[in-house]
Amino acid sequence: MEFRCVPVGEMQANAYVVFQPERPDALVIDPGAEPEAIRLALEGRRLAAIVLTHGHVDHIGAVASLRGPDVPVAIHAADAAMLTHPNLSLSVMFGGAPSQGEADLLLEEGDLLLAGVPFSVLHTPGHTPGGICLRCGDDLFTGDTLFCRGYGRTDLPGGDEQALMRSLRRLLALEEGVRVHPGHGPSTTIGRERRVYGLP
Repeated sequence: MEFRCVPVGEMQANAYVVFQPERPDALVIDPGAEPEAIRLALEGRRLAAIVLTHGHVDHIGAVASLRGPDVPVAIHAADAAMLTHPNLSLSVMFGGAPSQGEADLLLEEGDLLLAGVPFSVLHTPGHTPGGICLRCGDDLFTGDTLFCRGYGRTDLPGGDEQALMRSLRRLLALEEGVRVHPGHGPSTTIGRERRVYGLP
């Protein structure tokens, strides 16, 4: 598995183009804005799927521009309504499109295979009810659950601080060499983040 990170939009959310080098297709995680920049990062590969770590506007804002009849959009069931309700996605506050269209795949905890890339879906609520992380080998795409030296806020609609703390404990219990690719900012590792929080 290989990937490219494309920071997009005013909030510089990280969109990820993920692919198997030998395949002609790719998936995109969290296309929040700037669909043309994301298309360029595909480098001629066919977009096979869009996967969303959660439903906030800065992570879903380019979905409608990128999706097509053969491009399923996947999101956790608990965040699915954010795609079509601008009050829930915060599109009303930040000037995004009122709807990105309904999801095609409703995710739950478990395994997922898209564009030949095998993921484990980890349900990590707290920032939003349906927040997820996506693990592929030693790479973990964490959305707004875990950042480099930080974690997602819980003061937005649907946020739950206690749930987020449980999700963080779950992530920080993973192997220390797991590489963390967050929804904003630089990548890190589980080991580095454990030390940030004073964990062994």
